[in-house]
Amino acid sequence: MTDESIHALSGAYAVDALDDLERARFEAHLATCADCRAEVHGLRETAARLAETAPVDPPPALRDRVLADITRMRPLPPQTTTRHTPAPTPGHAPAPTPAPAPVHAPAHAPDRGPQHRRWPRLLAAAAAVLALAGVGTVVAHPWDTGTHQVSVADRVLHAADAQRVSAALPHGATATVVRSVSQGRAVILTRHLRQPPHGKTYQLWLQAPSGRMLPAGLIQGGDRTLVLRGDAATAKAAGITVEPAGGSARPTSAPIALFAFTKATT
Repeated sequence: MTDESIHALSGAYAVDALDDLERARFEAHLATCADCRAEVHGLRETAARLAETAPVDPPPALRDRVLADITRMRPLPPQTTTRHTPAPTPGHAPAPTPAPAPVHAPAHAPDRGPQHRRWPRLLAAAAAVLALAGVGTVVAHPWDTGTHQVSVADRVLHAADAQRVSAALPHGATATVVRSVSQGRAVILTRHLRQPPHGKTYQLWLQAPSGRMLPAGLIQGGDRTLVLRGDAATAKAAGITVEPAGGSARPTSAPIALFAFTKATT
């Protein structure tokens, strides 16, 4: 296996699609190749994000429209260059046409750097992630404006079992938390929320069945829609506190809002 071919295994390795021998060889290569380690890390993150999207089928007429457009498109003919050769003058033989000067390729093509060489491998690896990650993809075309991916927030907000609970916040702001047990996630929607004090941030929390408050993300002021991090299916409540910038491992202040899911309504 050449050095170049082993580099190309990064995509298949990221989605666990190598056999035992290939995996062993590639893991030995990973120990000495920082580029491949970075590619594997990035591809695994991409696969994780793709798993949070839901496929939407393209419109039924899209296939017929594409096929019809193909039949109407004509390929351009190949461009040819015709050289005019003057007719020989009587009594004179035509002058010999000089042979074209040979074109020599440079002995060494310029190296455009490792980033340029990595692009073909990255494209192939990305294709492997999309094919093997088990998620749907959406075909998008300039003429097709109705096709889109449904976000996690949309799935929660439109779930059949979505329940919501709202709370009033200081200075006339409001916040609503929507939870879907079937989706296992919760979404917060804030309106007119003031920016936190300098050096502070708003932190979101989910209350576990044990009563422990678990970090669920950070949010700034304004009108926001944010998916809370963590399992909301078994959570008892959600909350907002004001914490030092960067967040805290546990609440350090009293909540400015608490959303008890026992009071949620459909």
